[in-house]
Amino acid sequence: MATLAPTAPETESGADAPAVRLSGIRRVYGDVVAVGGVDLDIAAGEFFTMLGPSGSGKTTTLRVIAGFERPDAGRVELQGVDVTNVAPSQRVVNTVFQDYALFPHMTVAENVEYGLRVKGMSRGDRRARSKEVLERVRLPGVGNRKPVQLSGGQRQRVALARAIVNRPPVLLLDEPLGALDLKLRQEMQIFLKELQRELAITFVYVTHDQEEALTMSDRLAVFNEGRIEQLGTPADVYEHPETEFVAGFVGVSNILERDGRQITIRPEKIRMSDEGAGEGEPGTVREVVYVGMVTRFGVDLDAGGELVVVRQNLETSSQEALAEQGKRVRLSWRPEHTYEIGGTKEGT
Repeated sequence: MATLAPTAPETESGADAPAVRLSGIRRVYGDVVAVGGVDLDIAAGEFFTMLGPSGSGKTTTLRVIAGFERPDAGRVELQGVDVTNVAPSQRVVNTVFQDYALFPHMTVAENVEYGLRVKGMSRGDRRARSKEVLERVRLPGVGNRKPVQLSGGQRQRVALARAIVNRPPVLLLDEPLGALDLKLRQEMQIFLKELQRELAITFVYVTHDQEEALTMSDRLAVFNEGRIEQLGTPADVYEHPETEFVAGFVGVSNILERDGRQITIRPEKIRMSDEGAGEGEPGTVREVVYVGMVTRFGVDLDAGGELVVVRQNLETSSQEALAEQGKRVRLSWRPEHTYEIGGTKEGT
């Protein structure tokens, strides 16, 4: 874990260089193409997320950026410097892992100071820096404890402190919240975003959790089978999925076949009314799932196909929601909320 500058020749200089640039990255294991030709620029100071299911290539791509994996083809640049053949310890990045990777025999302070000690910083300066960074991650006064004496969320923050104590311009995070329970994970999502803004450094974050990606990211890339299916802001990717995979993976989406086209509609954008009320697609409520804040309805359309509708339970009890099963209804939506897969908004 170090921030020594690589000695490879610069390919782009100054503020114009992205924090991370991947050009034609390919990584193959035998007959398996883990990453198949990825091109990607990540701006300085950006919270960037690589989102995808297991085996989609996101973690391998992160490991290529870190230097733990060498690409079979392509180039890796950090701040305009080609580091494709540079050792991990010589790259201007640090990495936070899901399993924390803390040294159990060391105190919290010793864990945080480890990278500074390797760099040869004096003991006094190490102590001052570790105290400062532990306060930044809201863990004052725990420096003398061992990792085993901390909760999961506290250990993850110690791992973050150890990663940022060297003040790297780029921090790589490989599913760092995956081992935490839901409530703590949601709290840590907010904490990580606030920390990234305070530090003003580039976060490159890997997750398979769609909500996590939408909550935290400035931009995200959706990975599938070693390639990027879509790249954009959370709102763009969620509201305007460009492929069937993205529509189905990022949140819940309905896909309808109409006139030879695939149309996607998000469940929360659909209005469900009584069959005799107004216009819309007629159908029958086949399934009702009450999940507390919302109820999810599965509706079989008379014209063929099925739509999932989500309705917030503002005043509806579980008994009232469940009583909708078998009911005849009409479904309607605004044209601007309906998109053609691989195309544009319906009617545009």
